Amino acid sequence: MNKKRTTIKDIANALNISPAAVSKALHDDSRISVKTKAAVKRVAKELNYQPNHLASALRRGKSNLVGVVVPRTNSNFFSSVVEQMEAVLDKAGYNIIITQSNESFKKECKNIDTLLYTQVDGIIASMANETVDLSYYEKIKSNGIPLILFDRGENDLNVDYVGINDYDSSHVIVEHLISKGCKRIAHIGGYRRTRIFNNRIKGYIDAITKNNLPIDDSLIIESSLTLEDGRREMTHLLQLENRPDAVYVASDYAALGALQVLNEQGVKVPEDIRLIGFGNEPFTSLVTPSISSIEQHSKDIGRIAAETFLKRVAEPKLKQTLNKIILDAELIIRDSSQ
Repeated sequence: MNKKRTTIKDIANALNISPAAVSKALHDDSRISVKTKAAVKRVAKELNYQPNHLASALRRGKSNLVGVVVPRTNSNFFSSVVEQMEAVLDKAGYNIIITQSNESFKKECKNIDTLLYTQVDGIIASMANETVDLSYYEKIKSNGIPLILFDRGENDLNVDYVGINDYDSSHVIVEHLISKGCKRIAHIGGYRRTRIFNNRIKGYIDAITKNNLPIDDSLIIESSLTLEDGRREMTHLLQLENRPDAVYVASDYAALGALQVLNEQGVKVPEDIRLIGFGNEPFTSLVTPSISSIEQHSKDIGRIAAETFLKRVAEPKLKQTLNKIILDAELIIRDSSQ
């Protein structure tokens, strides 16, 4: 059987005082004697009293909680972003609630509903790969709750967004590979329905065209960018009659999968095929050969996203509009593309 939750009324009955006096004592009200405060805190501990923060938030109209929605937590990028958010928000008196969509639109909607029910003061989110319908994000806005998007977001929502320049990142990667003599560059990307991956594909195509190289649709692949996707798509590329001399992968995890296949099949990297990932995950410098990758400035993104939320809270009457904070891409060159 479920044990009944201890309430302020239970403490009041145990001490034969009013619930109002208990509440004041728990909030260290100066009108309550030191003796009564001590008695209330002792009984509260004995009865295992836990404050109902949701009820308090409803009364005060403020919970000091910020909801965070991420596609996954096993990524150094997302964990680093959240760590910086927490550092900034903690100093301002906020706690965060972290939810994970696992790239599922359905799970993302459920997470948003939970955060709204919890009366969070704001939501900072990065969208799932599956997300196309923006109605749940519009729901956040319609509730008057500040919404900050990072890494993955949509212009149509007209809210604050923090991320890197995905289009330019592709240009930097393609230009580097061409400077190394590559002429047949494949791209294992994410799905075009997601803005950041669409921008990376556009950047790749424009950079290839700018350098007077032919566009080969067989070299442009959309996927979920998991390690398994990297393995599968790299295997496919190696089976082409005219295989690529370089592969640009829009995720380090998929790039790792691709590298595994190249190593297993005896393809020399970078001599036979050059490889570049995206995200600068810690393992990229530890594998052999080490993987070149784009640094996404996760710490800066987390800090700026949190500071942007605090600015919105400080000016609640300021209408949310599209405000994009874009950081420059930085290519970290390692052995795989030398």
